[in-house]
Amino acid sequence: MVMDFRLLKEIVRGKIVDEFDHSLVLHKATAPEEFRGMKDFVGRLILVDYQPTSENLLSDFAYRLKNALPENIKLHSLKLRETVTSYAEWFSDDN
Repeated sequence: MVMDFRLLKEIVRGKIVDEFDHSLVLHKATAPEEFRGMKDFVGRLILVDYQPTSENLLSDFAYRLKNALPENIKLHSLKLRETVTSYAEWFSDDN
């Protein structure tokens, strides 16, 4: 099934970009003294209950998107780039 790209863009922005863009993402078990002074430099701080690797972030993003997509739309895959040559991929068939 296909969907309007504008709607997909709104969902991605609302569920991922608006929350994670320009944010420091740390595991919630990180000792507060390790990041206490960093908030002034990073803007937003997000604490998650998993190690925030690219692979784990993709799994989180997939969960958020799958729950936000219309019922007749299936999420096929995601790619998160760390650099030009380094990235992680998530495929629905693997999960």
